[in-house]
Amino acid sequence: MSGGNPCLNCGACCAFFRVSFYWGEVHSDFAVPEPLTEPVSFTRLAMRGTNQPSPRCVALEGEVGGCVSCSIYENRPGPCRDFEAYDAEGACNRARAAHGLPPLEDNPVAA
Repeated sequence: MSGGNPCLNCGACCAFFRVSFYWGEVHSDFAVPEPLTEPVSFTRLAMRGTNQPSPRCVALEGEVGGCVSCSIYENRPGPCRDFEAYDAEGACNRARAAHGLPPLEDNPVAA
């Protein structure tokens, strides 16, 4: 990636993980759109499409590995806000590998 945000041409995390969060986020300052969620427990919701054997978030636009975006970016839930491409646990690279994408190199901003 030639600098910039690697997420803009990836989207693997949006089609790999279940995006589960506290139900109150639909009534928070950033108000996750409730119609795009589904219940997973009494107090937790998930983004529709991510609680499936082959997950893909309903808000993901574009093709994984191509030009992608989030249709509710300003209103995305906490797990999406907190997710980091260059995470120490390698979650991003696990999602990328599942979609046949090469791993990200070291964070160019931190280097």
